[in-house]
Amino acid sequence: MDQNNQTRLSTGVPGLDDILRGGLATGFLYLIEGSPGAGKTTLALQFLIAGAQNGEKGLYISLAESEAELRYVAASHGLNLDAVTIAKITPPEIAGSAGQYTVFQPAEVEMGDVMETILAKVRELAPSRVVIDSMSELRMLARDSLRYRRQILSLKQFFEGQDCTTLLLDERFRDNEESQVQTIAHGVISLEVLPREYGVTRRRLEVVKVRASSFREGFHDYVIMTGGLRVFPRLVSGEYRGGPMHSDLLPSGVAELDALFNGGVQRGTSTLIAGPTGCGKSTLCAQFACTAARRGEKGAIFTFDETIQSFCDRSRGLNLDLDPHLHSGAIHLEQVDPAELSPGEFIDRIRRGVEDNGWRVVVIDSLNGLMNSMSEERALSVQLHEALSYLNQVGVASFLVLAQYGLLGYAVSSPTDVSYLADNVLLLRYFEAAGEVRQALSVVKRRSGPHERSIRELHISNGKLTIGGPLREFTGVLTGTPEYTGGQPLL
Repeated sequence: MDQNNQTRLSTGVPGLDDILRGGLATGFLYLIEGSPGAGKTTLALQFLIAGAQNGEKGLYISLAESEAELRYVAASHGLNLDAVTIAKITPPEIAGSAGQYTVFQPAEVEMGDVMETILAKVRELAPSRVVIDSMSELRMLARDSLRYRRQILSLKQFFEGQDCTTLLLDERFRDNEESQVQTIAHGVISLEVLPREYGVTRRRLEVVKVRASSFREGFHDYVIMTGGLRVFPRLVSGEYRGGPMHSDLLPSGVAELDALFNGGVQRGTSTLIAGPTGCGKSTLCAQFACTAARRGEKGAIFTFDETIQSFCDRSRGLNLDLDPHLHSGAIHLEQVDPAELSPGEFIDRIRRGVEDNGWRVVVIDSLNGLMNSMSEERALSVQLHEALSYLNQVGVASFLVLAQYGLLGYAVSSPTDVSYLADNVLLLRYFEAAGEVRQALSVVKRRSGPHERSIRELHISNGKLTIGGPLREFTGVLTGTPEYTGGQPLL
């Protein structure tokens, strides 16, 4: 049977159906495993409610939580369980008297009674969707692995004959190597809780297997919010290849700056603006975003290190008034709280903005804030590469700010080398001349074509951004300790 041609059931979890290529195939048994607090119960409730909205009967069989607890959990997420039947199986209901244990082992009697009670409930209601919570209770009743496996096999055969889709919830602890249900289930979805040294707990999901069906592999971040789970599918930039080529230029509105890029930054490229703190990196990004907004193009600025008020005040002082563009929606300015965000959620915000709001310019200010907030994420550079590749392929110009350590001289260094990810690199430096600390900038990389190789002076004051001519009478400007040979006036 080709499962890809089967009718799929929506899980009711935003993002999860995309990972599963449409949802769960009908009539099979699936395992949802995860550590305590991962959101297994919430996911199961969303699954049943999604079915109820389509007129499908849903049955929640609870071996641990009471009906009152389940309804309380649902109410906390604003979920209505009126159309879902909850069956609480308690020990007094399934266990017989002590006299029943004269011939058979207690485990055999109790396990058999539990199973029969479950099957009777399903036969009575004939539901389309069933949730059994949790398998750890059945495992304890079985007492040994062989008996437990046999009961799971019998459950699987019964539910397939009933033409209903079943979710089995199971606890997974780090030292738990039990894989009986994993090998029997048609599909396995694993939920994982990752503690962080600071900030909110990070959660991620992995589809371990789904027989006879393709799915998006790897880990996907998710959050538990009011309304239930929301999953952020891992971005795969290769899925967006083959689109139209973008060769037109994105001007900054400053002729001298555009000249450094041989006319402007090409659309569908990423630009890294690196330099010491306070040298004008954010201002240059705001210049590109405002110029694009004046032409009617939408953009977004994500700031990790600066408040929205501070960013707007500084831009306003340079005649880059963001307020009209913020009110019109041409520019989305968001202050990112690094302790409250995962890499997957951040990248999903960018993708949603590009696809739903039509962003053509995206600014990340800065990479330092992004990397520091997610220092425990080992694959951050890979995820960043995927995000930039995606933006390039859909024709979005991206700007990345990188604050380097040090102010002057050879002490200036980068906390990480991400220059290989960017198509363009604009380098800013402080240098000393005529008893003053001045600023210089130069384009050191432009992957899409030639660029001006001169070093120019940058001056930001009196509400104006000014770029001077090439500093031909200086040597060693980028080192911060130049030598002035004379003959050239400074700004």
